[in-house]
This record gives sequence, structure tokens and C-alpha cells, in this order.
Amino acid sequence: MPPALEPMLNEFHEEAAVTKRILERVPADKLTWKPHPRSMSLGQLALHVARIPANLTWLTQLEEFDASQASFDPPAPADIHEIHAALDESIRSAGDYLKGMTEQTAQKSWRLTSKGREVFRKPRIAVVRSIMLNHWYHHRGQLSVYLRLLEVPVPVIYGRSADENPFA
Repeated sequence: MPPALEPMLNEFHEEAAVTKRILERVPADKLTWKPHPRSMSLGQLALHVARIPANLTWLTQLEEFDASQASFDPPAPADIHEIHAALDESIRSAGDYLKGMTEQTAQKSWRLTSKGREVFRKPRIAVVRSIMLNHWYHHRGQLSVYLRLLEVPVPVIYGRSADENPFA
């Protein structure tokens, strides 16, 4: 693994622990709940959050991806156990991918297209940062709002939450 990837791998493992804490709070009896008709259900969002690292690991191993071929309607999980199993597999898959990435692979160009039109071209490592990690954090933040709306105590993410204070 190139030395430049070590901080990203460390960050990934720290953020995986945070994600696990949040997913452990998802109430099994509320998986179909939605805050708005156009929103994903709690279960869809939780499963999406659990699968992002593995899905993006798969995606970034391709040379390019045509977004017009993708389905952006996340499936609903059968139960809470599916969400937890998906996270465990996702963490393992993405961690192995990052550990095994070479400098050449990290710097190799990756393309996102839509119906044959190039949307962007970036080094693969930039795609891992922006689409895998930042995308993961974005949806994890959404999930914390869902928990708040359901009156579920929000765990510590970066310092204290309104429900937990690691400094007290």
C-alpha cells in the first residue's frame, strides 16, 4: 500500500466504527418509516449506508462506469440483521481493497459517463475519497437525522451529540 493511502485507510476504519454505532441504533420495527413521501425509508437508507463501501469498492475497480445504467432506488432490507451483515461485509471488502491498492492503481484515471458522455475523469484515489468516503458520510448524516426524528438517541459521531457526551 502506498504511504499516501495509510491515512485514508485509518480514516476508513475510524469512520466504520462510527457507522456501526449509528446502524446499531436503527430500530428494527421502523424500517419502513419515511420522513417524507419522496425520501428513502429508514431501512433503505440504513442498507444503503451499510453497502456504500463495498458498492464503491466494486465500482472503482472498473475503468469507467455509465451512471445511466445504474438503479438509484435502494432496496429495502428484509430485516435489521441484513443491514448489520451488509456493513460487516462492506467494511471487510473496502478495507481489503484499500490495503491492496498500489500507487499505480490509485493514480490511474477512472471515468464516470452517462449515455456515452463523460461526466468526469479523476484519479481512482480521488473517486474513492469523493464518492466512497464523502458519499458515505453524507448518507450517514441523513441517517442520524432520521434517528432524531424517530426519537432514537443519536450516538456520538464527532464529539458529543445531544444524547451522549464522551467528555462528561
